[in-house]
Amino acid sequence: MNARLTPRLIGLLLLPPLLWAGNAIVGRLVTGNVPPLAFNALRWCVALLLLLPLGWRVLASASAREQILARWRTLSVLGLLGVGAYNALQYMALTTSSAMNVTLIASSMPVWMLAIGAIFYRERPTAQSLLGAVLSLAGVAVVLGRGDLAVLAQVRFVVGDLLMIVAIIGWATYSWLLARPHPSMRGDARPNWSWAEFLLIQMMFGLVFAGAAAGAEVLVVGEPIKWSGWVLLALLYVAVGPAIIAYRSWGLGVAQAGPEIAAFFSNLTPLFAAVLSAAVLGEAPQPYHGVAFALIVGGIVVSARRKS
Repeated sequence: MNARLTPRLIGLLLLPPLLWAGNAIVGRLVTGNVPPLAFNALRWCVALLLLLPLGWRVLASASAREQILARWRTLSVLGLLGVGAYNALQYMALTTSSAMNVTLIASSMPVWMLAIGAIFYRERPTAQSLLGAVLSLAGVAVVLGRGDLAVLAQVRFVVGDLLMIVAIIGWATYSWLLARPHPSMRGDARPNWSWAEFLLIQMMFGLVFAGAAAGAEVLVVGEPIKWSGWVLLALLYVAVGPAIIAYRSWGLGVAQAGPEIAAFFSNLTPLFAAVLSAAVLGEAPQPYHGVAFALIVGGIVVSARRKS
């Protein structure tokens, strides 16, 4: 059963979409300066180095390393979906797709969460969940259309949009794997890893895939990195905020609220992206931002209501 939405839990679930909104904006801004797969690999390298002081003990003994090797299949899947694939696909999508389209596709996460839960975990979606999904998607549509249906009708999907669809399905699967872990990662069978150690292990496995993809990108594309102070700041932000802080908050939030409820909070990402973009461009928030916020929050509240 999902946990009650306490202020602490709401805070845990609000922080990741705020940081991910910044990640989408930064990813779009570095386009042309850093190849997308290289940016993803560098991001996780920096994040791993920053997290190492907190999680190094998981690698310090032979018994600890044996625990990792015994679960390498499960950890490889988590690393691939959560670290190696999602952000790489998102950064690739942002090279050909607009931030508006990317956030629109990301807003379909509740649908994929419900579908994966029903197909693989026998979790039947309730009427409340379905209604919540409709309300949240309506709120996102208001943001994307800027309060005008004519603007929303002009949105067109390109190759980058298809990459984002693959990314969001992978992220939905990753979230379910956190909430319904493999038997070797559940109960007494789970090693006594701290959050930092567990995330560090995921980064290590994910970097195998991210590094291989970046290497292939160099061989195929050969585009150099245009280093600058701005690129270094962007890299530091995506390594600390959307990577370490957001992943920690998301893991806690998903474990407590369940993946279906957490998915509705992720729909706040395009709203936060719109507000942040407005702040960067010096534009004041518009009334439709308030309408969208009300719809998305309404979807969260409806989906989180318990049966009497």
